[in-house]
Amino acid sequence: MGSVWRARDEALGRQVAVKCLQPLAPQNDPSVTRVLRERFRREARAAAGLQHRGVTVVHDFGESDGLLYLVMELLEGRSLSQLLRDNGNRPLPVAEVADIATQVAQALAYTHQQGIVHRDLKPANIFRVTDGTVKICDFGIARLERDIGLSTRLTATGIALGTPHYMSPEQISGSAVDQRSDLYSLGCVLYEIATGAPPFDLDDTWAILFSHQDTPPRPPRSQRADLPEHLERIILDLLAKRPEQRPNDAAEVARRLGAAGPAAPPPLVAARGTAVTVGRESAGLPLPVWARGMAAGPRAVSAGTLTLTQDAAVGLIAAWTERPATGGVREPPSQASPAPSPRALAALARRHDIGRGLGRLGRWSDAGEVHRSVAAERERLLGPDHPDTLASRYEVALALSRTGRAADALREYKGVARARSRTLGPDHPDTLAVRQEMAYVLGQLGRHFDAHRVYVSVLTARERVMGADHPDTLRCRHNLAFNLSRLGRLEDSYRMAAEVAAARARVLGADHPDTLLTRYEVAYALGGLGRWEEALETYREVADARSRALGPDAPDTLAARYETGIALGRLGRAEEALRLYRDLVGDRTRVQGPTHPETLRARHSLGVSLGRLGRWEEALAEAREVCALRGQALGPEHPDTLVSRREVAVALGWLGRWAEALTEYHGVAAARARVLGADHPDTVASYHDEAHCLEQLGRGAEATQLYRRVAALRQRRSSHT
Repeated sequence: MGSVWRARDEALGRQVAVKCLQPLAPQNDPSVTRVLRERFRREARAAAGLQHRGVTVVHDFGESDGLLYLVMELLEGRSLSQLLRDNGNRPLPVAEVADIATQVAQALAYTHQQGIVHRDLKPANIFRVTDGTVKICDFGIARLERDIGLSTRLTATGIALGTPHYMSPEQISGSAVDQRSDLYSLGCVLYEIATGAPPFDLDDTWAILFSHQDTPPRPPRSQRADLPEHLERIILDLLAKRPEQRPNDAAEVARRLGAAGPAAPPPLVAARGTAVTVGRESAGLPLPVWARGMAAGPRAVSAGTLTLTQDAAVGLIAAWTERPATGGVREPPSQASPAPSPRALAALARRHDIGRGLGRLGRWSDAGEVHRSVAAERERLLGPDHPDTLASRYEVALALSRTGRAADALREYKGVARARSRTLGPDHPDTLAVRQEMAYVLGQLGRHFDAHRVYVSVLTARERVMGADHPDTLRCRHNLAFNLSRLGRLEDSYRMAAEVAAARARVLGADHPDTLLTRYEVAYALGGLGRWEEALETYREVADARSRALGPDAPDTLAARYETGIALGRLGRAEEALRLYRDLVGDRTRVQGPTHPETLRARHSLGVSLGRLGRWEEALAEAREVCALRGQALGPEHPDTLVSRREVAVALGWLGRWAEALTEYHGVAAARARVLGADHPDTVASYHDEAHCLEQLGRGAEATQLYRRVAALRQRRSSHT
């Protein structure tokens, strides 16, 4: 990510190292450039606060003419990757391995106490100074616990963090990462310097990632007999697949190394382990979307980067999904089929966890791909009604709902609900959980009355089984309050949301994300009731609390700021709303990119604020640009695109350009009729807009006819309701 220069600090007369952020070409994605620059600044901030002999000292950092730089102590010596290369890619002496291990463990113990997880520990980032001191370098992707909002943003960009040869299983799967991930990486480093090769010395990214997840490492002493047993035991303990099976912390590792005493010097030459190759003949199986952007990066003694060949990808994906690489179809198991092996079931459980990790990263399409594969295999091995099979089908449905396929999600949820009710019972927490998700999806489909009935049924069962203050009960009541507002029962929605907010504050705390989510719903209900001053105050309080708890750039914080702008606009404070939206557009562009739907939503509201201030030419230009961007990103008939197109028509009308406005209004009405139906409220509103425009153009007879149609449609819908 940068280049390092030897330099002279003229003020203090000392030699230093200056690390500069690698300049990116103008054609690079601006959002990637912003992330890399932010990561560089964070490396400086993280490293500058560390004072330990095992950590590189940072003297200064800043920016000059657009170039970011970091001034560090100049280290004379070699990195561990250089030491291995200079040693002919052979293992280091045992005494040296033990000394390096102890010093790195002590440095990690210190950094972890400061709340910092390195996340990219590898031989290239560990330096042995000429006096024998070992130092950890490059905190470029370190995770500061006190800076969780920024960490989330940097890791949600799709840029792979870490180097596959040294990544922990939980880092690969997208699960929560703590100091035990660094311990796993330390185990990989010690394995390499002790044997001459990393634990999984394979030829492509997929093979490495798969092995970290599922394959036990070969014992180091099988490749180097003179390695002491206690050192092998420490390395293998560090390489445990599950974090809780590793040592508790780096201080414990340092104590275990120190208790063993100095090691006897070994011979310089040791046998290098034989690499295991994985691959099958190409069968045209594509690389999953979520794996395509992951670069392997170089291993410590490699001269270049690792590449993933198509043949290797086919074999590994076939193994991952347990599909035949030849493209054949599996036969159903016979009655005499043996019971599934524990190893196969454990592999499926790990793949299930990977899918959930992808979902936590917001990569729902990829998560659905993984869960569908696991669900099919679990059904084949365990049967359709096994709890694990149903858990995977539940995750498939969740991914469908999060990717806009609500109808498909509802069908999947219904199947899981029936099976769980039959096998676990109607009041089992898992049965209630899937029924609650069914209600949520019914709301997504606009079937709020059906959703209400399901929510009430689930809430009754939850209160009976779990109690009124159980978090799951409160979650159901929150969802019910949300749905009540969509049914137009705003007083009931406000009353229930206020009760849930008070209960969550009592049970979870006033600044808990769930409490703030319900307070956000309280503000929404207040707005619906026309109590905009109270709504504004509540939205501001939620935004401030979320900024403290989640970070100023967290999506929920930005959402509360957006609603604050809506409240300001409703109160006629358009100048304040305009300033807020300008700031919000800048922040959303920086965090999420210029074409993200939420960035465009903020820009749409900015245009509305311009119109409220009578600045209609500017409002028209903004509306047209947002409409074009939404059309490209979401499609020309997406509801958000049509809202922007209507705003174009509104601006044209205010500018007296009624003929052009009529064309836009007519286009919106026709699109809404196709997408939503002729009697949908939004379609009917568009017919009303079109009639008003005809009236302004002096086409009274046509306007009257259309007004009558609008009245008839509204009357019919009212009678059906």
